[in-house]
Amino acid sequence: MVSDPEPAATLRGVTGLLGPAEIRELAARLGVAPTKKLGQNFVHDPNTVRRIVTTAGLAPDDVALEVGPGLGSLTLALLPVAAHVHAVEIDPTLADALPETAARFAGPDAARLTVHRADALRVRAAELAEPAPTALVANLPYNVAVPVVLHLLAELPTLRHGLVMVQKEVADRLVAGPGSKVYGIPSVKLAWYARARAAGKVPPNVFWPVPNVDSGLVAFTRREPPRTDVARKAVFAVVDAAFAQRRKTLRAALAGWAGGADRAAAALIAAGVDPGARGESLTVEQFAAIAASAPTAVPAAQ
Repeated sequence: MVSDPEPAATLRGVTGLLGPAEIRELAARLGVAPTKKLGQNFVHDPNTVRRIVTTAGLAPDDVALEVGPGLGSLTLALLPVAAHVHAVEIDPTLADALPETAARFAGPDAARLTVHRADALRVRAAELAEPAPTALVANLPYNVAVPVVLHLLAELPTLRHGLVMVQKEVADRLVAGPGSKVYGIPSVKLAWYARARAAGKVPPNVFWPVPNVDSGLVAFTRREPPRTDVARKAVFAVVDAAFAQRRKTLRAALAGWAGGADRAAAALIAAGVDPGARGESLTVEQFAAIAASAPTAVPAAQ
């Protein structure tokens, strides 16, 4: 477990954070309870949200994007330190209540909050344009964490960095490197967009309800794609095919993608990759090279 750091200077004056009593009171007043369907686990520990915001390293001009704000625990810690906060909430009751909660606990800082009643998996850049988000800071619903991160990085080129809290097992996959037992599709696809690192563990007892697993913090910093001469969707098609049959050699695993094992082997050799290798040993740069070497490689249009 990560030791609780000293709160950032900008957080020392923040007293309007939600503890267990406030969380229960808000939930009771709204008549809501966390649901497994939406992957909801509400944070009720002020020290945890302080740690998240401090570790996120927001600059004064950062525009934070929060997904699944729930009752507002993390939102209230973000408002004093970000230039603006976009909160995307799919639950209509929670979305409608968040501005009132911000006004009650955050005072004048509540003016920097925009709440979007939307599905984060479908939200578009145009909906978050004023001002455009630069940092993703969120306690993500466990059941959609990976697709949400990948969708937002694809949809929002203005995102420069982020810190997300996810199930510890998912966090391990996101930051894994080639050769790791948990290295796979999420690892490679996140690496296309950003450099990621593990940023700490969070125990179950800071949530309501208490999950039966630990959570992990993942920090990332946007980087340029490994190659610009091949489309992202072409690279991701290779990644999907390679890990769909991860016990097979790439020559066999990519046969369907390439139109035959011999064509797959030719693309692999052209990319400088051993046809007898397996997907878990390759870097994102090597997957991009394979996509670029395919006989029907897709031009870099997206």
